[in-house]
Amino acid sequence: MADYGFYIAQLRFVARTTDRVTPQVAEMMDELARIADAIAAEGYAFTVPAGRLRIAGRALAGVAGLMQKQILPEAVAAGNAAGEAQVRWTIDTSMEAVANITVHAELTGDGEDYRVILPPPPGAKAN
Repeated sequence: MADYGFYIAQLRFVARTTDRVTPQVAEMMDELARIADAIAAEGYAFTVPAGRLRIAGRALAGVAGLMQKQILPEAVAAGNAAGEAQVRWTIDTSMEAVANITVHAELTGDGEDYRVILPPPPGAKAN
């Protein structure tokens, strides 16, 4: 099974360190922690409950934005190729999930859960 420990750690880091300045921000950080726990339990996927689709989408968009603005430049500057690959994967995967969750929410009127299957992490061997 692929190792998504880096993604789980990144989600938990953002959830733990973001200032909960509004109830909505607190809700997004709680959702990130829930997603991280779900990935840790399932190993490759997570399900977003129907009532949490939009908050999960906003939370994952925030993760991608933070990684793009703050973390990726540091990984590149440090010459950390493995770290850079993981950060780029997180940005791409989070934004793909945002797009898919948003479309699903619109098509179902926020009425159905959505299951996100994660792509192979960087460096994973093909089967």
